[in-house]
Amino acid sequence: MTEQKIRKDIIKFSKLLNKTNLSPLRSGNISVRYKNGFLITPSGMRYETLKSKDIVFVDLKGKYNSKKNKPSSEWHFHKDIYLNKKNANSVVHCHSKNALVLSCIRKKIPAFHYMVAVAGGVDIKCAKYATYGTSELSKNIIQVLNNRFACLIENHGQVVFSDGIDSAFELAQEVEHLSEQYLECLRIGKPKILTNIEMSRVLKKVKNYKK
Repeated sequence: MTEQKIRKDIIKFSKLLNKTNLSPLRSGNISVRYKNGFLITPSGMRYETLKSKDIVFVDLKGKYNSKKNKPSSEWHFHKDIYLNKKNANSVVHCHSKNALVLSCIRKKIPAFHYMVAVAGGVDIKCAKYATYGTSELSKNIIQVLNNRFACLIENHGQVVFSDGIDSAFELAQEVEHLSEQYLECLRIGKPKILTNIEMSRVLKKVKNYKK
């Protein structure tokens, strides 16, 4: 995929963050792995105004052209995901409503429904809080992404990665749907949680389904 196509795709899906209510206004960010680094949305710009030239390249050492736009303040965890997850080709971070609510009460999403498996494990964990844009937050996220493709972030939102920008965006939508469903269950009572044995079966089926 060419650099120009990647830049256009980032803009396309960034606008969809707003249109699908996954993230309001300037919140959230999207990146795609490219060469020895990644292309990422700039800091503080409305998605509807983005042009290809506004997308920022950051290398895997965290260097970028300071004379151009600054990358999203969350570029640290994008970098660390690409460094630690060889199968990560795109990262989507957003402040979707229901995922954010769960993150603010610091709850993970357990296996209340088998579709939790699409995030790679028997649950969707919640990373410990740290100030946004810091290396500490990045370390907390990497820790809970062990054998996972997605996590919540305490008092913040959610982050996912996948092998492509379209599948990463779809996973972010799925995490938001699961968050909404889990919150509805909690309003009624305590949902029955599937066993790890059952989730192991589901994880095998999901893995085969994705091929």
